[in-house]
Amino acid sequence: MIALGIPGGPQIILIVVVILLLFGGRKIPELMRGLGSGIKEFKKATKEEEKDDDPKLDA
Repeated sequence: MIALGIPGGPQIILIVVVILLLFGGRKIPELMRGLGSGIKEFKKATKEEEKDDDPKLDA
C-alpha cells in the first residue's frame, strides 16, 4: 500500500532532479519569476475583492 503523506528528503531530491531535467537550469528562474508574479496578482485580486465585499464601506 502506498502511503500518501508529506514527501521526505529522497522524494524532494527526485522531484528537483526531474524538474531540472525537464526544464533545464536556465528556464527555472523564468518559471519562478512567472509564478511569483502570478501569486502577487492573485493576492492583489483577492484584496480588491474583499474590499468590494466589505459591508462597512457600503454604509
